[in-house]
Amino acid sequence: MSQTQRPNMSTLSSSSSSSSSNVWLASYTKLQFFTRIRRFLQSKTSQKNKPRTKILIDNNNNSGYYNKEVQQVATDIGEGDEDDSVVLQRSVKKLHFGNCEDKEMAATEIGRLAKEDVKARKLMAELGVIPVLVEMVSSEVPSRRRVAVKALIELANGTYTNKTLMVEAGILSKLPKDINVSEESTRHEFAELILSLSSLGNTQFSITSSEVLPFLVGILESNSSVETKQSCLGTLYNLSAVLENAGPLLSNGVVQILLSLISVKELSEKSLATLGHLVVSLMGKKAMENHIKVPESLIEILTWEEKPKCQELSAYILMILAYQSSALRGKMEKSGIVPVLLEVSLLGSPLAQKRALKLLQWFKNERQMGPHSGPQTGRIAVGSPVSPRASQEGKKMMKNLVKQSLYKNMEMITRRANNNSNDSSSGESSSKLKSLVISTSSKSLPY
Repeated sequence: MSQTQRPNMSTLSSSSSSSSSNVWLASYTKLQFFTRIRRFLQSKTSQKNKPRTKILIDNNNNSGYYNKEVQQVATDIGEGDEDDSVVLQRSVKKLHFGNCEDKEMAATEIGRLAKEDVKARKLMAELGVIPVLVEMVSSEVPSRRRVAVKALIELANGTYTNKTLMVEAGILSKLPKDINVSEESTRHEFAELILSLSSLGNTQFSITSSEVLPFLVGILESNSSVETKQSCLGTLYNLSAVLENAGPLLSNGVVQILLSLISVKELSEKSLATLGHLVVSLMGKKAMENHIKVPESLIEILTWEEKPKCQELSAYILMILAYQSSALRGKMEKSGIVPVLLEVSLLGSPLAQKRALKLLQWFKNERQMGPHSGPQTGRIAVGSPVSPRASQEGKKMMKNLVKQSLYKNMEMITRRANNNSNDSSSGESSSKLKSLVISTSSKSLPY
């Protein structure tokens, strides 16, 4: 044999060895796949006293990975209706080896089973259904895409591992890029899925290298339903809780969108809660200070008596913005915040009252100590007078301000109380409120 023939023989031997290795790997993978199903089915049938399920694998033909023709799953259940074990077995098989129509039907059954059975939900992830469903999400057929998203929503319910597998499978890159061409139901389902995934830690849920933020912003700026926008706001709230996400959120214009939504009462609470996370960062505080709707829109929310949580959140944001910002405190005072704070301090929830009184104390100190005072840190303590004369003038101005504000708001407060009271008990409450307001002077107020 010539030397020129020897390399060819070596190459042929190497190719044969590689082919044998691939065949062995495929056979082992098949066996492991169906062994997991058999383990689950055996536990099911033993509980129901049914004949044992048998799974047969034809290893004579190993051409291809997960070839549909060489995996034959036979069940010996006996007569009667099919139980969930058989449905699960058939659905997983169709999802892996079936055509497009089979996969769509399988995804529907998997979503139903995942909703009903927690153990099946975990087993399905082990059987590799999540990557297949994630791939189906990018299908051009709307019905196929929808059933895949619904199945993923059920699989993600309460399972941290399944959520992580979805993110690793690339679900964040499968989001619709054009919100306007997708149906409302599709938007809502995607928003619900992303809301569930957003509970993952920052290491698993990265927003810098995905389409998550453009997707959320697109929905919030569209004419989507309130329910869909609420899911998106819930996602933004979860993301804003991670300080490292403040930069990407701000660069995508989230603050401007949230400030435009706080006037919608159905969306106000979640929008304010998200702004409360962002305002503690320097970039977030600066973005809010420079917005045209601040502080007027936040002051307006303080008047929402039927929304105490919104009042509390609005007061919190105003406190952060007003802290050590003489210019913004002056802007707030010109916008009429003091009479509103007086009303909240009398009629608001305990937390809203506490925050309103704190803000009033700052405005009182502002008048006593000049434009560079307010909340103090460092050399001058809060409330300490610059000079006796300035102190007396500040006290006199604050006394007149409180008196004017109290008398000005007395009729408005009592009128609201009277409008909301139709029985004798509310009438007594209104009379007590009148006596409280009339008998209160600047000397007796806690601020």
